[in-house]
Amino acid sequence: MDISVVIPLYNEEESLPELFEWIKRVMQEHHFSYEVIFVDDGSTDHSWEIIKQLQRENREIRAIKFRRNYGKSPGLHCGFQASAGDVVITMDADLQDSPDEIPELYRMIKEEGYDIISGWKKKRYDPLSKTIPTKLFNATARIFSGIQLHDFNCGLKSYNKEVVKSIEIYNDMHRYIPYLAKIAGFGKIGEKEVQHRARKYGKTKFGWNRFFNGYLDLLTIWFMSKFGKKPMHFFGLLGSLMFFLGFIAIIIVGVNKIIALYYGLSAPLVTNSPYFYIALTTMIIGSQLFLSGFLGEIISRNAIERNKYTIAEEI
Repeated sequence: MDISVVIPLYNEEESLPELFEWIKRVMQEHHFSYEVIFVDDGSTDHSWEIIKQLQRENREIRAIKFRRNYGKSPGLHCGFQASAGDVVITMDADLQDSPDEIPELYRMIKEEGYDIISGWKKKRYDPLSKTIPTKLFNATARIFSGIQLHDFNCGLKSYNKEVVKSIEIYNDMHRYIPYLAKIAGFGKIGEKEVQHRARKYGKTKFGWNRFFNGYLDLLTIWFMSKFGKKPMHFFGLLGSLMFFLGFIAIIIVGVNKIIALYYGLSAPLVTNSPYFYIALTTMIIGSQLFLSGFLGEIISRNAIERNKYTIAEEI
């Protein structure tokens, strides 16, 4: 099969028939063998009934329905696991992504050898309250990931099938699929300028909280990619450094007291000095950090996926 189109959705009953007919027309014009996988993320409208009706009339449709709303990342993960196409294309169900982009997205994966092609909605039809935070968010993501993409969160992307079978998406990590793929060893990541269409039906499902959550998720991925399998390298180093600084500070406080006593000078009790408590606190925190790294190493050593890796080729 040439293409699997994975479409996570939540309450998009108005757009589904039009979206599928558009995809179907594009696929037939270019003679692609394909499947469309709808993942209903616990919709409360008639989205699932419409999907079932479309599926009865079109054997290319496959569908998954969650019992409740879990989020876009679990939807994509289930769609990826169910996909059978050589190229997997994701898009949103709100008609803001154009299926006319599919042939070129497919060609760039198959002919140019990219692992991922991410859409870039250069001209957007969103208000400034959404576009400005998006630009700041993408700039931060470029710095942390080292991937020069303009739009990490664009729902329109194409993937080599090996990519989607090798990564796991959870929580809200769908924003960072290119970063997750890079960590897994898929380094050829490209970008294509795509059309952004104004929303035709319904309203956006995302609020301001996604920007704050997005930064926290980015820090999580960055930390896990650096120290996820070697936590001692972070906590142990930082803890040892803090303990050493605190220990040196306590020695200095004690030496000053001894010198004062030796020369018969008046000196306050060591326990009356604020530096003593600062140094002691630093040593305690350093010890805790070191133990955290040690426990993390024990957990990592016993994890089932401690030797998880992806094989590029085998002869």
